[in-house]
Amino acid sequence: MKKKILVIVSNTKVIGPNHRATGVFLDEVAHPYVEFDNAGYQIDFASITGDVPALDNMAAKDEPSNAKFLSEGGWEKMQKNRKLADVQVAGYDAIFVPGGLAPMVDMPENELLKKIIAETYERKAIVGAVCHGPVSWLNVKLGDGSFLVTGKNLTSFTNAEEENYAKADVPFALQTALTNQGAIFHEKAPWSSNAIIDGNLVSGQNPASARDVAKKMIELLEA
Repeated sequence: MKKKILVIVSNTKVIGPNHRATGVFLDEVAHPYVEFDNAGYQIDFASITGDVPALDNMAAKDEPSNAKFLSEGGWEKMQKNRKLADVQVAGYDAIFVPGGLAPMVDMPENELLKKIIAETYERKAIVGAVCHGPVSWLNVKLGDGSFLVTGKNLTSFTNAEEENYAKADVPFALQTALTNQGAIFHEKAPWSSNAIIDGNLVSGQNPASARDVAKKMIELLEA
């Protein structure tokens, strides 16, 4: 039976005091989508509101995986995403949250999202996220009352990367917030690939890590 992946995307289009245009970072959704598609998985999209998301980094639209995502059904599916409240997430083998600055706005506190991530993790399905996507893991509490990220080896977009990218736009530093909830944070040189597995959690540092996150999720799903 086909494995099923639910990609949960942000609906945010603007961030910060300067109203910076944002969205889901193209490479971070397209590269994993192509890997999951090549593995023969069913890929569905959801978002908190069910509205059409925005894409960021369209300057890279001609990169092969990005072009494939845009022209061969991925972007069409993403535009027709379902409202998260209407999705039976328990039917999926994995969930994945791509970054871009957008999730920093609508994902740190959303109660339904936190509940879904906790339930997915505790039933031993795969939980993946890349770049700013791990902001979705913040404030997730497990059945025993502990934070999901406490004691977990993980990564995300780093403070060093944010310094020269969007420090003035984001509401807080993601690396710091994850560490403050007890994460064991692993960073590599800015903009280099870094993807980490800890149990059924898979995280990636930045756009360059998105494909490797998907490959590690596939490793776990096929194990």
